[in-house]
Amino acid sequence: MSILYTAKTYTTGGRNGQSRSDDGRLDIVLSAPGSNGAGTNPEQLFAAGWSACFIGAMTRAAKEIGLALPADVSVAAEVDLGSDAEQGYFLQARLNVTLPGLERAAAQAIVDRAHQLCPYSKATRGNINAVVTAL
Repeated sequence: MSILYTAKTYTTGGRNGQSRSDDGRLDIVLSAPGSNGAGTNPEQLFAAGWSACFIGAMTRAAKEIGLALPADVSVAAEVDLGSDAEQGYFLQARLNVTLPGLERAAAQAIVDRAHQLCPYSKATRGNINAVVTAL
């Protein structure tokens, strides 16, 4: 195994704080989900990271089956923060993928394979309810 990259951040204040990366490229204010705060929240960051990574995995998946990924591919990611008496706090997610110009079966094949390849999908598999769909 070789490590390709290590992200390093420093966060203070939790959901109402600030987070910075060691290279200075990320410097954000955090606000609790649903609040009127000026910052983003961990669920939005997770959705953005997962959807970006998923597009990379779809590129590889498409190549494996001999197709080119459309240039205007998009992923609409939805990450829910929920709570119930049995589980306490939990996450669940939906990735709704648009692959313009591809037949539905080919698009779903790419999405299904990408879900097997994507590191975020691997990390969440069996841990959260995640639905990945080609639209």
